[in-house]
Amino acid sequence: MQVVAVDIGGTHARFALAEVGGGRVLTLGEAVTLKTAEHGSFQLAWEDFGRSIGKPLPSAAAIAVAGPVGGEIIKFTNNPWIIRPALIPEKLGAERYVVVNDFAAVAHAVAQADDSHFIHLSGPDADLPQTGVISVVGPGTGLGVAQLWRDDGCYRVQPTEGGHVDYAPLDAIEDAILAGLRKRHRRVSVERVVAGPGIVDIYEALALIEGRPYTPRSDRELWELGTSGEDSLAAAAVDRFCLSLGSVAGDLALAHGSTGVVMAGGLGLRIKDTLVRSGFADRFRAKGRFEGLMAAIPVKLITHPQPGLFGAAAAFAQSFPD
Repeated sequence: MQVVAVDIGGTHARFALAEVGGGRVLTLGEAVTLKTAEHGSFQLAWEDFGRSIGKPLPSAAAIAVAGPVGGEIIKFTNNPWIIRPALIPEKLGAERYVVVNDFAAVAHAVAQADDSHFIHLSGPDADLPQTGVISVVGPGTGLGVAQLWRDDGCYRVQPTEGGHVDYAPLDAIEDAILAGLRKRHRRVSVERVVAGPGIVDIYEALALIEGRPYTPRSDRELWELGTSGEDSLAAAAVDRFCLSLGSVAGDLALAHGSTGVVMAGGLGLRIKDTLVRSGFADRFRAKGRFEGLMAAIPVKLITHPQPGLFGAAAAFAQSFPD
């Protein structure tokens, strides 16, 4: 059957038609991206998408949202839309629907994407295991974390708040990063360091260590300067980010009992070449007595161009397999 797949963030909402069957995504059409600020509601954006493709939309919806799901009302942090799931059949004409957290959708994408949509980061250069737990970790505006459990052709996704566990520094430089963050936050989670905006605090800490004058810059500027090598201090901040991300990913793998790890999120894809060359893999393995265990875990990066849309459709396919 056909389903409208939707991935809603703070700034953009992406739509595509998907074909699903037998619990899996069969095809995913071309994505249409709309700005949330240009539409007064989700229903109006849905109708705009229908007009753009020039035909009636199917009566099925797979919706991934950047925020908690499960309540009577879904509100967004960075856009004014409100979704009342109980009204989806009436407002959208979707008799069947699923609403999932955006990072749960990414985990569904990991479960159903084929091997061509993954590249090797560290550990054994082998396919992801078909049994056991796979940790899905996504540095972006925040740090998304989910668990994917697979066994005998079946799978289940468990969203988590793993991005909010405590940050644990491993050397004097990371002690300085933590000290800077503690001036503004009573509690410092890993998301403060290994999500995209964390590069700003890393850069500031390194500037203080070096005794350099600190010029405030946006995280976008620092990522561009650091990955291009134009600014040596920004480049050092990017390297430190990769080290910390390796430590966090390794901690999550230990906590989850993982047989594989997948890095996701737009930031991970943008810095994939830097990640491969960095100390990410060394930090991932550096778990004392468990270093041998960690070295045996394959770590991949998902490269699917629309994991949110694909994953939303996959979640629908799992909920309505017939």
